[in-house]
Amino acid sequence: MAPAAHPHVSTSSLQSGARIALLGMVINAALAIAKIVAGVLGNAYVLIADGIESTLDIAGSVVIWGGLKVAARPPDESHPYGHGKAEPVAAAIVAGGVIAAAIGLAVQSAREIVTPHHAPAPFTLVVLIVVVVVKELLYRSVIRLGRDVESTAVQTDAWHHRSDALTSLAAFVGISIALLGGPGWESADDWAALFACGLIGVNGIRLLSPALHEIMDTAPRGGMSDTVRTAAASVSGVVEVEKCLIRKMGLHFYVDLHVGVDGAISVRDGHDIAHEVKHAIQAKDPRIADVLVHVEPATTDS
Repeated sequence: MAPAAHPHVSTSSLQSGARIALLGMVINAALAIAKIVAGVLGNAYVLIADGIESTLDIAGSVVIWGGLKVAARPPDESHPYGHGKAEPVAAAIVAGGVIAAAIGLAVQSAREIVTPHHAPAPFTLVVLIVVVVVKELLYRSVIRLGRDVESTAVQTDAWHHRSDALTSLAAFVGISIALLGGPGWESADDWAALFACGLIGVNGIRLLSPALHEIMDTAPRGGMSDTVRTAAASVSGVVEVEKCLIRKMGLHFYVDLHVGVDGAISVRDGHDIAHEVKHAIQAKDPRIADVLVHVEPATTDS
């Protein structure tokens, strides 16, 4: 059986994800400029570091946007299963960038701790409050879409926004301590930057894992396999269900299934049963784009 064409709803979901990644890119650009300028004028390295991280977010949003645009392409002769793998690849690249950014910013934060400098300006706190609110709202919007369409890349982009909100929150705490503590507490914002780098690094590792699992065709978690087996077993003529292999490709799942039937039936009857099995499985879970059914004589046949 040839792979089925991707449902329009999934292509639409990928395009929605690409649009929201583009929106995130515009917002990140505006926030990055605001934070870096405020950090330079307000003597707050943590704010400069936060702005640099937002600049890296722009690159991340570009990668996510590009990955989703490629993943939305329909199957063709050279990619009969579609281009869905572009989505987890984009997520893995962004997660790797997050980890690299965390390491680089941590090194610079450590240098700033031992370098004497002036205390940050109070107005930088206002900038950080705005950033935290905007980023948290953006995270909630993007993560909702990512979970609805089960997109690894979109969820990665969402957590990128949450990481930025956490970084800015840590910066707010550090600058507040530096201002309240007075002389001798000037490096508090640098310690806050170091702590924020730890948060960013942990999030990067957590985001990298599901992307790698999807690239490596790891079997999906949850009860999908049981659902597929139950649907197949419910079809008249299926005596037993043997192998059930499932892999995720973008927003879709592909199933390879071995079913046992009466060995005495005709090839045509076996073919009809295979089609009924495929339709029964796709009716149970519309995320399954195609089912390859192998019909074999049941092992109970004598």
